[in-house]
Amino acid sequence: MPSHVDYRSSLSLVGTVLKYISVPFVFPLLAALWYGESPIPFVATILVALTVGEVLERLEPDPDLGHREGFLLVGATWLAVPLIGTLPYLVAGQGTVAQPVDALFESMSGFTTTGATVLGEISFERHGRAMLLYRQLTQWLGGMGIVVLMVAILPELSVGGAQLIKEEAPGFGIDRLKPRIAQTARTLWQIYAGLTLLAAAVYYTLHLLGVAEQMTLYNAVAHALTTMPTGGFSPEARSAEAFAPIVQWAMIPFMIVAGTNFALLWYALDGHPSRLLRDSEFRTYLAALTGIGALIAALLYAGPGLDSTPSEVAPIVGAVEPALRQALFQVVAIVTTTGYASMDFNTWSAPAQTMLLFAMFLGGSVGSAAGGIKIVRWYVIYRMIDRELYTTVHPEAVRPIRVSGSVIDEETIKGLVGFTLLFLLLFAFSTVLIYLDTLRTPALSLNGLEAMSVTMATLGNIGPGFGEVGPMNSYGGFSDAAKLYMVFLMWIGRLEIISVLVLLTPTFWRR
Repeated sequence: MPSHVDYRSSLSLVGTVLKYISVPFVFPLLAALWYGESPIPFVATILVALTVGEVLERLEPDPDLGHREGFLLVGATWLAVPLIGTLPYLVAGQGTVAQPVDALFESMSGFTTTGATVLGEISFERHGRAMLLYRQLTQWLGGMGIVVLMVAILPELSVGGAQLIKEEAPGFGIDRLKPRIAQTARTLWQIYAGLTLLAAAVYYTLHLLGVAEQMTLYNAVAHALTTMPTGGFSPEARSAEAFAPIVQWAMIPFMIVAGTNFALLWYALDGHPSRLLRDSEFRTYLAALTGIGALIAALLYAGPGLDSTPSEVAPIVGAVEPALRQALFQVVAIVTTTGYASMDFNTWSAPAQTMLLFAMFLGGSVGSAAGGIKIVRWYVIYRMIDRELYTTVHPEAVRPIRVSGSVIDEETIKGLVGFTLLFLLLFAFSTVLIYLDTLRTPALSLNGLEAMSVTMATLGNIGPGFGEVGPMNSYGGFSDAAKLYMVFLMWIGRLEIISVLVLLTPTFWRR
């Protein structure tokens, strides 16, 4: 049967995306010139992106993009952009990312804001300041969504923009904050950019005040670029551990905000802050962060793996402050899928690590930059179980499920439960697959907890795991086949599985 998908239209618009996405690459190019480093990797990438974009664009898109074409556009965009993103690493030819598979892994990890890395050595001497800044930029571009950005700036995507955004961020979708979806997309990006500037200003102010020597202007900008997209890349080999405790405390609220529904942030900025506290997902989100953080803090305080030296931030509370800071920082970084590390949590006790693995399954809020399963899905599942127990006792009762006062229809509930089940099945299958692959890789030795963390860290777009892929290690020891499969997991995880799997079904392509 002939294909029922107008792939020419989809690929033509992918070409337009590639042409526009080349513009931000001027930023690391200018940084290379400023620091006296070679601009060739970025010049070459810009030229290739423009050329490939121009060739694809000539396929001439249909202005009335259909539902199937929208799925193809989103899926292809999130493959094409990371593929182009490998070029700076390959052209520079420095370090482990000079190899094609490693370059693709690092690029996909960047744009999907996963934060997993194959870099064996993270240093300015090895990779250069401009290249490490480019690495940070990839996460910032992917954080709010490449398609959301394109809907905001491209008139040809404004008509079907709501559908495209929904397919890039499935689930409850996105609140229409303005009359037009393009205006909504621009509003979201303005909030995102504004918070990024605020984060950079706060981080650098700590340096100017003399309490954060390592947080230079470069580091302030670099870490702001990966805090707000919940990315977690850092030009520092020890991630957030390289900075003073006060910097880690400053990062925590920005990670929490980045994991919050940006529509709620807009309402709060628009004079309705009470909507935050009335929102069921936001309250559950804060409760999860607080509860898990407190439990892990108690485990750290009583157990191994923590330096109990009193902190200069709060010497009165002695060893309590480091336990609170490390626990809360790491829980927030994992739940929001940011992936920063304030210490090597490989040194934590088994119960503390198990709690952290549990936190990996939560995810941030719908409509945020965070990945994972998302808090609202767990909230709805909890309400569904509660309803089932109630109607078992009162079979005549009609009890709709509400989120923030709004009734959730049964089709949406089935979709949320179906996605969660599919996520868990893919997680289990991938864990076994990756574990079996490590058995034929002599340099690797993973136990069950570590294998689960590898899968969850890539499928959930979290970044670090345990053991060989701990926060101070890298994914460089895995086979090329395993890395390519993890690239697939990062891609499918960023688009929340369904938007990619539907492309792999014969039904999608048939009439």
